[in-house]
Amino acid sequence: MKKVFLYIVVSLFFTAGYAQNIAKITITGSGQVDVFAFGLDENVQVYVTRDGRISKWGFDRFIGFMENYNNELEPYVGRVEYYTQNDDEAIRGKVKYIGRTLLTYYASYENESLKGKLKAIGSIAFEYYLSFDDAAFSGNIKSLGRQAVTWYPSFENPDIRGKLQRVGPTVLTYYGSFEDKAFRGKIKSIDRFNITYYSSFEQFSGSMKTGLQIMNANGIKYYVRNF
Repeated sequence: MKKVFLYIVVSLFFTAGYAQNIAKITITGSGQVDVFAFGLDENVQVYVTRDGRISKWGFDRFIGFMENYNNELEPYVGRVEYYTQNDDEAIRGKVKYIGRTLLTYYASYENESLKGKLKAIGSIAFEYYLSFDDAAFSGNIKSLGRQAVTWYPSFENPDIRGKLQRVGPTVLTYYGSFEDKAFRGKIKSIDRFNITYYSSFEQFSGSMKTGLQIMNANGIKYYVRNF
C-alpha cells in the first residue's frame, strides 16, 4: 500500500513539473495582441500569434530574475525534433518536440482554415474561429485548453473591433474612436486594472500615464507595451 501511495505521489509531482501554461499575453501600444506565450519546462517559452502560428520559441533566461520586456529568447540546447517528409504535408518541417513537450498541428485533411495551425502544446489544446465566423476574428484562437478566448466583433467601434475581448474570466476594454486621438484603440482596462495615457495636448502624448505594464489576472500575466 505504501509503495502504491509513493508511486502516485511521485507521478503527480513528475507530471506537475512538466505542465504547460499560458505564461503571458503581450499587447502592443495600439491594443493589438502581439503574442500568446506558453511556458514549458526548463524555462522554454513558445510564442504564438493570434491565428495559431509559432512566431518563435526558445530559452528565456530572464525567468525568475526579471521581466523579459523585449520578449528575447535564446536557442534551446535540449531535445528538439521536427516532423519529417514522411508526415502530413501541412506539418512537415514544423517543430514536434521541445524537451518533453509534444506539439501537434492540424493536418491537410482538416478544415481549410485550420491546416498547419497549432492543435496542441502538450496538454493545452487550441481551437479556432472558422471562415464562416465574424470577419473581425475569423481564424483567430477560440480557446486555449479550458480558457475561452473571444474578440470584439465587426459591429463594434472601429478602434475596438477585432481586438482581444476576453480570456477565460478576464475582460479587456479599450478606448474607442471618440476618445482623444493619442490613445484611441489602446488598452483601457484588463480585469480590475485600469490604464490612462497622456493626451495629445500633453508631453509624452500617447504614453502610459497611470497603470501597470505588467498585470496578473486570473493566473495569466498581461504585458502592455508602450509602443
